[in-house]
Amino acid sequence: MKKAVIFDMDGLMIDSERVTYNEYVKKLAQLGHHDFTEELYRNCLGKNKPGICQVFIDHYGQDFPMTEVWDDVHVWIDESLRQYVPKKKGLVELLEYLKANNYKTIVATSSGRARVDEILKNADLTKYFDDTICGDEVTHGKPHPEIFLTACQKLDVKPEEALVLEDSEAGILAAYDGHIDVICVPDMKYPEPQFVEKVTKIVDSLDEVIDYLKAQ
Repeated sequence: MKKAVIFDMDGLMIDSERVTYNEYVKKLAQLGHHDFTEELYRNCLGKNKPGICQVFIDHYGQDFPMTEVWDDVHVWIDESLRQYVPKKKGLVELLEYLKANNYKTIVATSSGRARVDEILKNADLTKYFDDTICGDEVTHGKPHPEIFLTACQKLDVKPEEALVLEDSEAGILAAYDGHIDVICVPDMKYPEPQFVEKVTKIVDSLDEVIDYLKAQ
């Protein structure tokens, strides 16, 4: 019996990956790079800051102005999300169901604390969650299971009593290695076969998770 649901944020609850990708394209074009494809961006999904930076350095070289790119892009993203936070289909319906049926809920995301608090507030989502844990509050980022295991500790549930909702391969692996069931809601990238075999279920939208929970 599941007692808690652990939510990723970007790409899972918030349709922010498309916003982020578009801002990277804009910044890289300013620097004369017009080859930043969705395929390359997908390598960043689910990673913390050091992991994302490494993707760029591996592709563009050690001289790539990563600090400038990171800072400018994230200022632009934050400006965009202050104006409007695009929520994923079925999110509110799922959260209302969980609240009505006394599930514990937590956000476990690679994003930093200040960004998470602001986005959840602007999206009017804070009221649905018992707690949050952010990428700057753990030692090891996804795909390490630390953030999800810590989420279970915060909610006082065992890993087998929790369900992780993720869109990224790194998140799937983190949940799997933490021995926590995970449902994938793909965003910009459908998981590769070696990750598909690690998930409990793949659904098209978050409201489909309700049927899974009702069948428990």
